[in-house]
Amino acid sequence: MLVPTKDRPGALAVTLAGLAAQTASGFRVVVSDQSARPVAEDPLVAAAVRILEHRGSPVEPLRNVPPKGLAEQRQFLLERARRRFALYLDDDVWLEPDALATLTGALAELRCGFVGYALHGLSYREDVRPHELTSYEEWAGPVRPERVRRDQPAWRRHTLHNAANPLHLAAKVGADRGWRAYKVAWIGGCVLYDRERLVECGGFGFWRAVPPAHAGEDVVAQLRVMERYGGAGLLPSRAYHLELPTTVVDRRAECYDHVLDA
Repeated sequence: MLVPTKDRPGALAVTLAGLAAQTASGFRVVVSDQSARPVAEDPLVAAAVRILEHRGSPVEPLRNVPPKGLAEQRQFLLERARRRFALYLDDDVWLEPDALATLTGALAELRCGFVGYALHGLSYREDVRPHELTSYEEWAGPVRPERVRRDQPAWRRHTLHNAANPLHLAAKVGADRGWRAYKVAWIGGCVLYDRERLVECGGFGFWRAVPPAHAGEDVVAQLRVMERYGGAGLLPSRAYHLELPTTVVDRRAECYDHVLDA
């Protein structure tokens, strides 16, 4: 479990509490903290850490300061991962108890580069957007490598993950339990990688080539992994966005422009 965080101890505590309730066990959690005040000092975070460790999941809260951008933050975490699978989980996401077990089982079966859950924004659950669901396409058979870029129809898949679209999409296709793999442009917030394949594709090592204030680092990493090994979203999503204000306020520099279009 790789969790980047910055100045959101309350949200992080909720995220960690969700991890503590997972039916899967024996995983390790690494937190990369760029907060002004160390999150490990927050009572709610400390309580969640104690629960995780009591349940057999060691937690490493690491300071990674001064901040050098989101891509460096993710690379810092990747370099501390050791197991076959590595889950990047944002610090404002709550997971259903069987989320991790489902993700790992799906990735082991599909044998692709990554699988993930798009995040539900439940404040939008009454905001149904049929026009944003038209690009949905399930994987029939094995997940295959594919090259996705902005000028291709596949790029339009990103609308599948807006607002509460994952919730409405699951209802539309009849995905209640189990899982269905579908084609994505990218997934934000909750992505399980085959760690060695992510490293082979460069991980987030491109952080030195982008301005410190940037966005879209996960998009670049996923597009690279998809091109070589394929990737998939899973329905129904078992991940929920806490819907706090973003900590990424300067989004003028997209990593795509500096890395893939360079």
